[in-house]
Amino acid sequence: MTTSRRTLMTAAAAAGLAATAVGTGTGTAYAKGGGRAVKEHFGTLADGTKVDRWTIENGRTRLSVLTYGGIVQSLEIPDRHGRLGNVSLGFADLDSYVAGSPYFGALIGRYGNRIANGKFTLDGHAYQLPVNDGPNSLHGGDKGFDKRVWSIEPFEDGGNVGLTLRRVSPDGEMGYPGKLTVRVDYTLTSAGDWHIDYEATTDKATVVNLTNHTYYNLGGEGTGSIYDHRLQIAASRYTPVNKTLIPTGELAKVAGTPFDFRRSKAVGRDIREAHQQVLYGQGIDHNFVLDKGITSRPEHIVTVSEPESGRVMRIATTEPGVQFYTGNFLVGTLAGTSGQVYRQGDGFCLETQHFPDSPNQAGFPSTVLRPGQTYRSTTVHSFSTR
Repeated sequence: MTTSRRTLMTAAAAAGLAATAVGTGTGTAYAKGGGRAVKEHFGTLADGTKVDRWTIENGRTRLSVLTYGGIVQSLEIPDRHGRLGNVSLGFADLDSYVAGSPYFGALIGRYGNRIANGKFTLDGHAYQLPVNDGPNSLHGGDKGFDKRVWSIEPFEDGGNVGLTLRRVSPDGEMGYPGKLTVRVDYTLTSAGDWHIDYEATTDKATVVNLTNHTYYNLGGEGTGSIYDHRLQIAASRYTPVNKTLIPTGELAKVAGTPFDFRRSKAVGRDIREAHQQVLYGQGIDHNFVLDKGITSRPEHIVTVSEPESGRVMRIATTEPGVQFYTGNFLVGTLAGTSGQVYRQGDGFCLETQHFPDSPNQAGFPSTVLRPGQTYRSTTVHSFSTR
């Protein structure tokens, strides 16, 4: 994520770029080489803040991102016949995101997933976070990163194009200590892979766990259930939860349970099994403990495919866990970008992360970030067909 390797694709870019800005109706296009970035107005918040949508495309992948919440509003990839289709769930308008999105496509922080009772202690100081999920704090609180407006700039790096998202979270925001300076790069490579690079620094000891909350349906957004998708996760263990979905602290074996995806199987094959953990989650909503652990470079952890379209997505990450969520709380009250109503199991999430409730679980990998340290995390999504 070093700025020296990247060139901002804006009209005011450094000398020698010669980027071209072209009016495109309600949007402006910034282009150089094979890459392309288009900015357009998407809506206005109640306080008058304008929200833009940026669209980049490269290598047969097209990604649209909102300044509101860093939200992935659409992700288009080809099927086996070469036809592009949106494979991410979301809304066609800003008001729907503001009114009550279940984190569709959002950039999550400061802490992805749940913290028990919204409390943790760090260096002898007790911190209270907003409680917004039963008795717990979820995804950074009731106004986490998903509900903040980010600055976005396009960039080009060789054959890659991308968007740099930036935000400074002030000390005490949502109860978290420290001023957190955050940068996230969404990059599309010439091969059409989607990289997410997270980086953060703090001026006071804090906890950080950033992730992306895109809901996928590789058959296409609004096409129905994802239970026929085939999934493989390189995880021999998972973290069981209590009835409020907080980990018990155990690292349980997946063998003999509905959570065994070590070999590829249909997502829905065991999802109706009368297993207590499935009952707690109303499906699967659990952190999988990746066999590889924390790595300095992204390593492959997931392969998921959809038989009818032939689309395949592979995920690599530096993170030690991935939260697999089967859209259990989509209950027919939301209509997506296609105009179709979303029901239970119409999308899935694979949120690369450190483990839920880590600040309260001494046996889990630490999520503490201190002054002088830099938080870094990378996740890569690769797309193909079969």
